[in-house]
Amino acid sequence: MIASLGMYDFGPAVAANDRLWALIRRGLTGRGIAAPETLTRGEHAYWDAWQAPELVLSQTCGYPFRARLQYKVTYVGTPDYGVDGCAPGHYRSVFVARADDPRQTLADFHGARFAYNEALSQSGWAAPQTHASRLGISLPPLLQTGGHRLSAHAVAEARADIAALDAVTFALLLEADPVVARLKVVALTDPTPGLPYITAAGRDPQPIFDAVGEAIAALDPADRATLRLKGFVRLPVADYLAVPNPPSPEQIAAQI
Repeated sequence: MIASLGMYDFGPAVAANDRLWALIRRGLTGRGIAAPETLTRGEHAYWDAWQAPELVLSQTCGYPFRARLQYKVTYVGTPDYGVDGCAPGHYRSVFVARADDPRQTLADFHGARFAYNEALSQSGWAAPQTHASRLGISLPPLLQTGGHRLSAHAVAEARADIAALDAVTFALLLEADPVVARLKVVALTDPTPGLPYITAAGRDPQPIFDAVGEAIAALDPADRATLRLKGFVRLPVADYLAVPNPPSPEQIAAQI
């Protein structure tokens, strides 16, 4: 059995996620569902876990879900992080630049050096590229960093001019990483469905949904605050599939 909650799992969130998982596991085993004692972390917490037939629960991103996983996994539900300006279970991206950069609006960054975490990230690649395209501006990919925090550091260190960070990650960074003091928010993307919880294909999602919802409600208020958790909702899968897919970094780079 495999479980992972790697999308928001750094700083104080690590211990809080362990306590959340303990509650989820209690709810699962009480429903007769076998579950691992501990969360999988590191590189195996992502694609390896998402595609494993023994997956009990994990959190993925909306772009991988609609692009590669929709027929290989079962959607369970979506955590609600209470992101400002977003409906329950939705989130958005935060465009950040260096605090001393004289450019003020996103349009000012047309053609600027863009850092992104990975090409299949909804918040780090898809949403910002779609947003820029609608505004008629270009954010050519300069640097793939491997993570939102690494993108923030790349901008702060002048290795890139601008990046887009998941709003939940940005909120966690405000409390856990002094790099944000060297950044400013330039713009926000439109909201899209948040990062879904999934289980292996063929599993009944209802008891897992119930166990997760009960665990979030029972979680210590301090841990809920640390994880930014407000609740757990079920969104139509069609809402995820309706989000547009932008050109890949390679396709955009070839057009420059």
